[in-house]
Amino acid sequence: MTTILVTGATGQVGRRFVPRLLQWTAAGETVRVLVRDQERAARFTALGAEAVIGDLRDAGSRKQALVGADAVVNVAAAFRGVPEEESWAVNRDAAVALGREAAEAGVRRFVQTSTNLVYGAGRGRPADAGDPLLPEESWGVYPRSKAEAEAALAALPGLDPVVVRLAFVYGEGDPHLAQAAHFIADWPAHRRLPMVHHADVAQALCRALRTPGIEGRVYNATDDAPVTAWDLHRLNGTTFPAANADAPDPDPWNGIADNLPLRDELGWRPLYPSVWTSRDAGAL
Repeated sequence: MTTILVTGATGQVGRRFVPRLLQWTAAGETVRVLVRDQERAARFTALGAEAVIGDLRDAGSRKQALVGADAVVNVAAAFRGVPEEESWAVNRDAAVALGREAAEAGVRRFVQTSTNLVYGAGRGRPADAGDPLLPEESWGVYPRSKAEAEAALAALPGLDPVVVRLAFVYGEGDPHLAQAAHFIADWPAHRRLPMVHHADVAQALCRALRTPGIEGRVYNATDDAPVTAWDLHRLNGTTFPAANADAPDPDPWNGIADNLPLRDELGWRPLYPSVWTSRDAGAL
């Protein structure tokens, strides 16, 4: 492949993925980013990327960004703190439009980032890629918009996207970990949160981009040791609410997903198999 288009480059995942992808490109390859303004583009062009100024929701911007592209990694996402209509517009509508136009443009590999939240609860075991998607209302429209995007992209003729479903992404100064305090406030001490470090997200996406013969496959990017609510409070330096100590966890497998296909088929090995590994390395 010669030109790789990355969307969502200025988000928490994209801004850490693109520099690594640039380091991993072969001679003659170009990494192109679609960003909203020249100021945001400057960070990436300084590293050697090519930039197209525009908005993923705009058909003209997508068309310009796809000219000559051989592969697409759609990292764009809208979730916390945005209106519901924006989440639908970015996570589903723009993603599906990009996929359709990518297929028409002859793109050979389309990687779609999604979330482990698409699985929902109630399986009594870790979720795997073949499970039906039952996103919970409690997480808002984000998982539903991602689930609908996955289904629509998979149905597009000539696309065969590779989907990477991410656990809770953290690391390298991402405020995501500190923000977790808000939604775990009423969790019992033993409820677990599956996590994945930015460095391991980047290598998962790169392997999904480059591994031959995996068209249409779905992979879960999650580390090996989901962290308890008790330990999330310790990591954030907050006091665990005593009232939650003996609260029941209605589904201890909620959110936990199987990462074995990512390991076996793509050769992925987490650099940070647990949040404690990351903490000890100073990579939080």
